[in-house]
Amino acid sequence: MDQQLFEKVDQYISNLVAPEDKVLQETIQSLDKASMPQISVTPTQGKFLQVLLLMSKAKRVLELGTLGAYSTIWMARAIPADGQVITVEFDPHHANIARQNIEKAGLSHQIDLRIGKAMDVLQELIANQEEAFDFVFIDADKQPYAEYFELALQLSHPGTVIICDNVIREGKVLDENTTDERVKGVQRFNQLLASNTQVEATIMQTVGAKEYDGMAIAVVK
Repeated sequence: MDQQLFEKVDQYISNLVAPEDKVLQETIQSLDKASMPQISVTPTQGKFLQVLLLMSKAKRVLELGTLGAYSTIWMARAIPADGQVITVEFDPHHANIARQNIEKAGLSHQIDLRIGKAMDVLQELIANQEEAFDFVFIDADKQPYAEYFELALQLSHPGTVIICDNVIREGKVLDENTTDERVKGVQRFNQLLASNTQVEATIMQTVGAKEYDGMAIAVVK
């Protein structure tokens, strides 16, 4: 694979249809300043999420894995004024930086940032009989992806779109003898996705500015 070519094409696409404004640029910069990992979605992936949100006419969005709120901001900008994004972050330090970025973006009124384990928050939302979400973006720790997906289904309605990021792991999912727990987690999730009768789903390989990976896209029947 020619990584340099992928990066140049990704930049070409980004410049054409997914240019970052000052808020998004500063959100990425804030990760370095706070010694946080640069593992946000790319601009083209952020725009892809926006397009999917618009296609599904989503108003209520659930995100697992906020990091610095880069993807959160992309998504919140695609929902109507009376819409809401509930985003969940385990690390309090990450959540603090994310909250600052959300405030700079002027989106505090639309984004509900919750700190805690994604599993606990999902179970709490279910227990509280939270209104179903139109769109779910799962981009958190990989080991419990299958459990996150099953809980997300309980918070969905027919037509809900569920996106799970990083499910190819540079092709490492092909290694049946892997000892990498993150790879094992997405292998288990991918098998669940294939056998689940509640959704129509596919997995798209992704290349670009970041490593070779993939996104799972599911629509609840």
